[in-house]
Amino acid sequence: MVDQPFVLNTNTMPWEFIPIPFLNSELPVKTCLQDPDTGMMIWKLRYPAGFRTVEHWHHCAHGMYVLEGHLVTSQGEFGPGNFVWFPEGSVMFHGARSDNDALMLFITNKPFDIHFTAEEGLSNLSVES
Repeated sequence: MVDQPFVLNTNTMPWEFIPIPFLNSELPVKTCLQDPDTGMMIWKLRYPAGFRTVEHWHHCAHGMYVLEGHLVTSQGEFGPGNFVWFPEGSVMFHGARSDNDALMLFITNKPFDIHFTAEEGLSNLSVES
């Protein structure tokens, strides 16, 4: 059986909220794709103005394609049209500037997880994955 292409209108989809207990927060996302074979996923993700994660790392590599606003990361600040890729195990932070929301596509290469360095007592620039 051949899989068929599909289309999602993310403008009309409702937002889901992903809890982040360590930050006592939650983030609005719209799930565009979650591959059952690889765990790869794509979210439309919104960081509210002023939201910023703390240092963390993932077992997955992930990228952010900025659609609106400015994404602030440990690697700098990036506006619409920029794509930022974080390798597996790299320590980073990211969020939005205080004057605007940041809207992006968030893409992983395998199942998503998050590990906060402060929670795990780490503060180095890379973690073995």
